[in-house]
Amino acid sequence: MEVGFLGLGIMGKAMSMNLLKNGFKVTVWNRTLSKCDEVVAHGASVGETPAEVVKKCNITIAILSDPAAALSVVFDKGGVLDQICSGKGYIDMSTVDPETSCKISEAIALKGGHFLEAPVSGSKQPAETGQLVILAAREKALYEEAVPAFDVLGKKYFFLGPVGNGAKMKLVVNMIMGSVMNAFSEGLTLAERSGLNPHSLLDVLDLGGIANPMFKGKGPEMLKDNYSPAFPLKHQQKDMRLALALGDQNAVSMPVAAAANEAFKKARSMGLGDLDFSAVFETVKLLKHSS
Repeated sequence: MEVGFLGLGIMGKAMSMNLLKNGFKVTVWNRTLSKCDEVVAHGASVGETPAEVVKKCNITIAILSDPAAALSVVFDKGGVLDQICSGKGYIDMSTVDPETSCKISEAIALKGGHFLEAPVSGSKQPAETGQLVILAAREKALYEEAVPAFDVLGKKYFFLGPVGNGAKMKLVVNMIMGSVMNAFSEGLTLAERSGLNPHSLLDVLDLGGIANPMFKGKGPEMLKDNYSPAFPLKHQQKDMRLALALGDQNAVSMPVAAAANEAFKKARSMGLGDLDFSAVFETVKLLKHSS
């Protein structure tokens, strides 16, 4: 099976490498073409444009940074729309708002192509180990055709119905994750300032009802000020913003998420946007030092 892959950031690089390791022929594209070098060394081919990748492959996957990038790859000159046609499928695994997914879906349908939105839950390590959760929506036939690739990329995949539902599910998940990370950061700081050992807090949390992989994996690294990016903070803040917009559209009051978004914005203003989203911890520590 030959698959195209657009976007070789933290996630795309890991996912395309997984496909190669599992016997897929992969043709890749990235806006900065030099980022393709490592996957090419492992057997991938390179397309000069998204259109060239789509022309070569029956299924093309994209995972891009934000709605603007997702739209650009489809609509710009040399983009997906230049070559998408009957018999070809486009799977967008980017985290975007539902409106962006709908716009891409409509444009591809007008060209006779097939579309699936399929954002993923998981960051760098799950991408590397094929343990992502795939949240797909729109065309069931393309979903079923992509199952061999999904089996490599994820531990579980869901078909959620009409276009937009995948985007909505991903935004809800990331909104919860970002809100919890802020509460976790405050808890670690409160423990330390009140005279407790924050490492003991991690041990207690790991034995209780709110134990989770995020606390277990991120907590020790946060206490070492290690924010090597698995999921960049700037992308987490983008997802909080899009989730809050979804809340506005549905008249859902979200004061906790709104406060978390402000903390991520503060972290970005401190120059932490390219670090892991757990670096929001630094905004709480800043308050500690200034008090």
